[in-house]
Amino acid sequence: MIKIAIFGVGLIGGSLALCFKGKPGVTVVGHSNSPQSVQKYLKRNVVDHATTSMEEAVQDADFIFLCVPVGNLEEYLLKLSRLPLKQGCIITDVGSTKASIAACAAKLELKDAFFIGGHPMAGKEKSGVEAATSQLFENAYYVLSPDETTPEEVYGRLTELLQSTRAILVKVNPRLHDDVVGAISHLPHIIAVALVNQIAKYNEANSLYQNLAAGGFRDITRIASGDPIIWRDILINNREVMLKLLADWNEEVAQFIELLKNSDGEGIQEQFRTASEFRSSLPERRKGILTSVYEVYVDVPDHPGIIGQITMLLGNHNVNLSNIHIIESRENILGALRLSFRDEGHMDKAIELLKKENYAVQV
Repeated sequence: MIKIAIFGVGLIGGSLALCFKGKPGVTVVGHSNSPQSVQKYLKRNVVDHATTSMEEAVQDADFIFLCVPVGNLEEYLLKLSRLPLKQGCIITDVGSTKASIAACAAKLELKDAFFIGGHPMAGKEKSGVEAATSQLFENAYYVLSPDETTPEEVYGRLTELLQSTRAILVKVNPRLHDDVVGAISHLPHIIAVALVNQIAKYNEANSLYQNLAAGGFRDITRIASGDPIIWRDILINNREVMLKLLADWNEEVAQFIELLKNSDGEGIQEQFRTASEFRSSLPERRKGILTSVYEVYVDVPDHPGIIGQITMLLGNHNVNLSNIHIIESRENILGALRLSFRDEGHMDKAIELLKKENYAVQV
């Protein structure tokens, strides 16, 4: 029997639990300091057993997943180092920074156990065990950062277990991981927050900023709504990397300042051209660390019942809408609907159906 202990059964921990639970010869134990959370895990049938006792959770565990916030990872690892662990036990985490926890594990010199850093690069707009799903990691990159002293057999045991997630497993050095993820995830979050706060300050003098900041502005800044405490811990944990990235960002902004000062139209055009070229080369429709949004915009005439026609069309073909928003609808003027879907399969089917009915659809 393989025993898997999961500390922090939220979105990520709960989704991992659902990937493992029910497999032959596998039992999944969830841990929380809160008795209410323990009951919730059991009620939702996410784990086989749940407890508030760390000792009970790790007893005879073959694998331990630390799915607690980044700011608590080292504390949990330290506690685990003081507990009697099963010989050969593998401890891993799901934090979005890797260098600090890897250094902590190396310093602790875990007895009878091995630590391998992990980072499943997938997520959702919603959090908590209520949002957990066994499909969360499918086709997403799952980074593993083993120490150079980690035996290949140990690394192989973890990768074999993680096959159940249907993720794409990649081995990355902890520091390289933090550099790359800092650039493609942490930096965009800072930029989005700074931009929203800048507009919020302008709005204090004139509410027109808020009134007109819909549609595109809201979409490109949605990541500014991240959990403040989680992002505090991530950014402080990756502080040195972020300081360098922000310095590089300031240079990019400074280039635009100079281009505008000099009315350099060709230079501005070149900036957009090179950005567009690189963005076009990025993989499409692959799960990443920034949560994908499955939305389409549909131009609709101001006709009675038009919204009902569209929803009926999709419903009759078993297309699942998660949300619908009327962006503009005035007499004699084309309106727009923003249709949201839970996955790209339903979105793709909706686009095909709507285009067949000659609706103008924009992704």
